[in-house]
Amino acid sequence: MIKTAAVKDTTERNRAFSGWVSRVPFYYGWVLIGIAFLTIAIGISARTSFSLLLPPLIDEFHWSRGLASGSFAFGFLVSALISPTVGQVMDRYGPRCLLLAGACLTALGLLLATMMQEPWQLYATLGFLVGGGTNLMGFSVHSIFLPNWFVRRRGLALGIAFSGAGVGALVILPWLQEIIVRAGWRASCLALGAVVLFVLAPLSFFVWRRPEDVGLEPDGQRGQTEAEVSTRVSNVVDHAWVNAEWTIAKAMRTHRFWCIIFGYFCALFAWYAVQVHQTKYLVEIGFSPATSAWALALVSAFGMFGQIGMGALSDRIGREWAWGASCLGSAISCAALLALEGSPTQWLLYAMVISQGVLGYGITALMGPIVMEIFQGKSFGSIFGVVTIAVMAGGAVGPWVTGVIYDETGSYRVAFALSLVCCLLSSIAIWIAAPRKVRLVQGRIKR
Repeated sequence: MIKTAAVKDTTERNRAFSGWVSRVPFYYGWVLIGIAFLTIAIGISARTSFSLLLPPLIDEFHWSRGLASGSFAFGFLVSALISPTVGQVMDRYGPRCLLLAGACLTALGLLLATMMQEPWQLYATLGFLVGGGTNLMGFSVHSIFLPNWFVRRRGLALGIAFSGAGVGALVILPWLQEIIVRAGWRASCLALGAVVLFVLAPLSFFVWRRPEDVGLEPDGQRGQTEAEVSTRVSNVVDHAWVNAEWTIAKAMRTHRFWCIIFGYFCALFAWYAVQVHQTKYLVEIGFSPATSAWALALVSAFGMFGQIGMGALSDRIGREWAWGASCLGSAISCAALLALEGSPTQWLLYAMVISQGVLGYGITALMGPIVMEIFQGKSFGSIFGVVTIAVMAGGAVGPWVTGVIYDETGSYRVAFALSLVCCLLSSIAIWIAAPRKVRLVQGRIKR
């Protein structure tokens, strides 16, 4: 009886909201892209701001670097553990509760961090609460529901949404650093916590899982005549695969699922191995700290164009080609880093930055569409939640293995070479998964 009443109440709210949406002069899906852009810009910056907080924390509390930085890795571990549950919650309740919970947890963690005195409090606030909270507002959660709103321009839409990470790196992080310099790290936590709570939490109430929930269709295709619907060209290639009722258990019995797992793990292994260690590496081979920090910031700046460009390109040429181009960009950046050791020149540094940003950053805009086009269905959120474990594992293992290799050999050569190989293996894995053999992108449909 209670469940029936809840469903009825949800249906009535959907109907009321549908009337308001119908008065929006453009497709409501783009409103969601704007909300996602802001959420990712602020949410991802809340996670990466840890690198700005780490020096003053160590100076004040005299904790070891391993102890302090371990809280960041702990946040990644928490994110990996909750990923399957996140997918199940998305399938059952939609994105609103996840985004709202993420905003509240992140804000709580930042605000409570200002009162920390002991290491366990660091792990509980900036590790557990901020790490877990930002995961509920990050790429993975948005990759579950945003693809529902777009088919023809799916890659472009996600690319625009995820480019918010680059804007956050260029706008929010310098703002936080200025607060740290002028008023201390506690003031920066208070300021960022307030932004998360009073900006992102209210925005979560305007998010819906599917366009059908508010009387719309993907890409804004509503009000079409029967003739227009009948002439619409299908993008389905494998009808038997598409018509299957995909569950986690059924998906895990397919080679495509494990190819995606392997491909995503390898891609994130290489990405975070370079991201975490490149600044230290550049300083060690002769570049100034300012130049090394500038290079990292420029990667994020170019990444905005990379996410939008690779996402839009994937709508035209196919997800595998775009994924391969992104992996190639990451591989070129690894090769450039290896070459820089023997020849630390500006042009090689530019090659590393541009290839990593313009091409490599594109993988974030492709993760959701690839899985969606293969395993679309009622359990897609749960399936993507399990896939996210590979993403988090790659992001955690890559920097750790790279550090261990450096400790053992005294050099990054083997580690960066391993990352280069991972880029190539990731591209091969996604080609074998072959989303093009399940559904075609808009640019590949023959009319």
